Amino acid sequence: METRIERIKKQLHSSSYKLTPQREATVCVLLEHEEDHLSAEDVYLLVKEKSPEIGLATVYRTLELLTELKIVDKINFGDGVSRYDLRTEGAAHFHHHLVCIECGTVDEIQQDLLDDVEELVERDWKFKIKDHRLTFHGICYRCQGKKQPKHK
Repeated sequence: METRIERIKKQLHSSSYKLTPQREATVCVLLEHEEDHLSAEDVYLLVKEKSPEIGLATVYRTLELLTELKIVDKINFGDGVSRYDLRTEGAAHFHHHLVCIECGTVDEIQQDLLDDVEELVERDWKFKIKDHRLTFHGICYRCQGKKQPKHK
């Protein structure tokens, strides 16, 4: 059975790139923190624990390459920080996010909720959609649960 890292290695090879030790360390960090939506700096600090010799520029270049090859999605939740998210294997589209405006937690929605909307846009606007992103901003269930009504 082929592991995810081996499949990523094949994707790189099919685009004439090698899985160098630095790239592998970066990919391993992304796989280990798949739920975390890490910034480039976060990835760098975690990679540096595994490979102290790696430089920030190398991590940036690796993240950009992985983004270009659609292994990773580069996302921004409105806070000015680019974050990196492994693309779900075999997914036709980017997955959706719920961003809590109180605690900053980011939850993922794996289902594609926009099939009907895409069909309408393609038909009515003659626009060929290649991908889409949907981010909801609100208050997560955890923060809602913390708010207790005040008793008099």
